[in-house]
Amino acid sequence: MFRHHPFLSVVTFAYLGVVAFLTLGPQPIDEGSNALIWRLLGFLSRHEATSWVTYSFLEFWSNVAMFVPVGLFFLLLLGRRRWWLAILLGVLLTCGIEFAQQFIPSRVSDPRDILANSVGASAGVLIALIVTWPAAIRRSRERRRLAPAA
Repeated sequence: MFRHHPFLSVVTFAYLGVVAFLTLGPQPIDEGSNALIWRLLGFLSRHEATSWVTYSFLEFWSNVAMFVPVGLFFLLLLGRRRWWLAILLGVLLTCGIEFAQQFIPSRVSDPRDILANSVGASAGVLIALIVTWPAAIRRSRERRRLAPAA
């Protein structure tokens, strides 16, 4: 699998390194109400149309977004036929991260993160399946055309 897709493998491992740093590395220093996230949330809370956007909401959907590429990369590496394995690996990865966070003093393990990350990985797999569908159909037609008539 890695020999067949060396560039994709390198990109996948680099992205997993970024995910590991973000989820297992030191927490970013929060500069109180001056931090960009808090200024954004303050701005959104002042407007009725966006007052429903909270820190928890933003954190959940950020976790979903962070794991979409994980599902996408896993499916591209494993192939369309192993879509279920790509989802399983995404779920196992997030379970491993949350387990490891229990032992890191500056981190908090949260079951909602497992849900958010799993949703993100599954969405990435689904997106990859949709994007690769036309090529899969072309390859299937080509195989049937080249197959010897029995």
